[in-house]
Amino acid sequence: MKTLGVLGGMSWESTQHLYALLNRGVAQRLGGLHSAQLVLHSVDFAAVAALQSAGDWAGAAQRLGAAAAGLQRAGAEALVLATNTMHRVAAEVEQAAGLPVLHIVDATGDALRAAGVRRAGLLATQYTMEPGFYRDRFRTRFDIDTVVPDEAGRAWVHRLIYDELCQGRLEAASREGLRQQVTALAERGCQAVILGCTELGLLLPAGSPAAVPLFDTTELQARAAVDWMLG
Repeated sequence: MKTLGVLGGMSWESTQHLYALLNRGVAQRLGGLHSAQLVLHSVDFAAVAALQSAGDWAGAAQRLGAAAAGLQRAGAEALVLATNTMHRVAAEVEQAAGLPVLHIVDATGDALRAAGVRRAGLLATQYTMEPGFYRDRFRTRFDIDTVVPDEAGRAWVHRLIYDELCQGRLEAASREGLRQQVTALAERGCQAVILGCTELGLLLPAGSPAAVPLFDTTELQARAAVDWMLG
């Protein structure tokens, strides 16, 4: 089994979920007492969130790159970023660590393409929904168009993530609100919706009743990482 580095804490609520998925995936494949061979660096999310809010992506890249380099020294052979938003600096993290990042868009794009999806809704932080880095990768690598909510919808989802989910709050009313966002995207011709924030699947898991199928990036990232570890 190869050793995987996990750069997490953004937020720790979703990182613990990813940690469980990785270990369960290895156990299901190998049986017995097997678990995932991991090294984990969990950052203080408040510091990273402040850099995000300030638009200091270079500073965020430097902070995560230093943590990733530490994971390489600890024996990691590849990395996963336990966050969608910070894939914005995935290239800088790869360079700092000298290790490949198993990109969350690639894991999700493979699953969407296998399902025949060509137009997908995207729910995520505003930092993920509004710039081109995430949506362009779906288009150029997988020929998948992504659609995001309107301005009010984007603001609502962003607040949900930071004010509730990252703080461990899973509210029934917010779950219904998220379903309404899925329905609105389906009405705009989306064949599926990407849960493009690692916390969203905690509130509305893939397989939940919704207007169209849900693709949970955290679950798909974990599946691809287990394939890599055991490949």
